[in-house]
Amino acid sequence: MVDITQKQNTHRTAIAQAIVKVGSSETITAIQNRTVPKGDVFAMSKAAGFLGLKKTPELLPDCHPLPIEYAGIDYEIEGLQITVKVTVKTFYKTGVEVEAMHGASVVALNMYDMLKPIDKAIEIHQIKLLRKTGGKSDIGN
Repeated sequence: MVDITQKQNTHRTAIAQAIVKVGSSETITAIQNRTVPKGDVFAMSKAAGFLGLKKTPELLPDCHPLPIEYAGIDYEIEGLQITVKVTVKTFYKTGVEVEAMHGASVVALNMYDMLKPIDKAIEIHQIKLLRKTGGKSDIGN
């Protein structure tokens, strides 16, 4: 792992996204009405995302364990597309971009898993960092 012992703690934020595209408006309706056979897709996927972002250092060998002091997961539906946005904040020596992107990917995968019995056309797109602040470099929008 990279030596971060000489770095200063700063307030760090990362916002990442994943896009889940479904195959029909019936799938969107089932999500909104909470009638998907496997349960409430947004609630279950949010829980999975929180678990995923917390476990990031257990899965990625060069990722430092760090205190996650805030995590938020939001959804936006536009047509057949669901945009997942994951925000992670900490006050630490290293950033939370990987945690945010990992959380977004786990949310998207959980949505896929829950929806696959009712929709065979699900696709996951654009897992990416939208914004990060803190440390030496800021990537804003």
